[in-house]
Amino acid sequence: MSLRLSFWFAPAALAASLAAAGCSGSEAVQSTPPATGRGGGPGGGAGVPVATAVVSEKAVPLELNVIGSVEPFSTVSVRAQITGALNSVGFREGDDVRKGQVLFTLDRRPLEAALEQAKANLQRDTAQAANAKSQAQRYQDLAERGIATKEQVDTTRTAAAALEATLESDRAAVENAEVQLQYATITAPIAGRTGALMVHEGNLVRGNDATPLVVINQVTPIYVSFGIPEARLPELKRYLDLGSVKVEALAPNDTGAASVGRITFVDNSVDATTGTIKIKGTFGNETRHLWPGQFVNVAVTLTTDPHAVVVPTEAVQTGQQGQYVFVVKPDKTVELRNVTVARAVDTESVIKQGLKAGETVVTDGHLRLTPGSRISVKSGPGGEVTP
Repeated sequence: MSLRLSFWFAPAALAASLAAAGCSGSEAVQSTPPATGRGGGPGGGAGVPVATAVVSEKAVPLELNVIGSVEPFSTVSVRAQITGALNSVGFREGDDVRKGQVLFTLDRRPLEAALEQAKANLQRDTAQAANAKSQAQRYQDLAERGIATKEQVDTTRTAAAALEATLESDRAAVENAEVQLQYATITAPIAGRTGALMVHEGNLVRGNDATPLVVINQVTPIYVSFGIPEARLPELKRYLDLGSVKVEALAPNDTGAASVGRITFVDNSVDATTGTIKIKGTFGNETRHLWPGQFVNVAVTLTTDPHAVVVPTEAVQTGQQGQYVFVVKPDKTVELRNVTVARAVDTESVIKQGLKAGETVVTDGHLRLTPGSRISVKSGPGGEVTP
């Protein structure tokens, strides 16, 4: 009975084993990946799509870019030196005024009266002094003849000397009255732009009031003040001595050309709280692009490198070994090359070491690249690959 069962099931087991082997072979064939060439294309066809750019050599400035503020070249708060009624205003607020231009006139009548009184006192005392001098001379003659006493002579001399001193006081009073009268006319001490007018005709103006009548700012020329890190100070001083430093300023929303000036002030100490040193540049500002109190972008050009090797900044990648680029070789494969970046200028990087002008580098598509990957150029220089 046992032998019959074994014989009966043997053909079935053999058939089942062959069927299982057939299914397994089919799955193995289907799971095998298709052959690919280096770079990702089937059969070695299309490579990794990338964008490229050519390494260029051009003149690139060495710059310091900071934020600065515009300051007037000089500023004056105009105040009255005497108290009086304001008779007239000789300008409109916001006007440009010239040095010596009449800005305000105060009521002159009280001051003229005071001047006339001082002159009258001077005339009176002049006459009295002349009389006292004559009396002193007369008593001196009488004393020489033995008629007048020494005491009388001394008394007349003292009276004459006292009146001479009174004359000096009267002359000073007249001069002071003339000065006070001059204060009734207020002129512009500098040429510049006037601000808001704080008083109007008919108001009473008080001498040396805390609130100025008007503020005048000189805006041509004008200062731009900014700070640079103390670490860049030796570099700045070196190029200042060479005379190659140029400073430009432009308001953030200004679409015109930048104003060009020169550095005229370097502070005598570094600010310990910020680690910066204050610098001032003087600008002609004939076009009035710069305005006091305005924040501007300042570019200090220390020098210009005429033969800088430049690539787009997006071509430079950072890895475990530092910064690198993918260089395109003549056979449309790429080479990983370590580079040293000197500085970044706008959207470009200046390469100190690792590249030469004329080579082609990858600017987009780095993630799928490895050294030796084959590429296809989707934008940028294509077939013109420099050996």
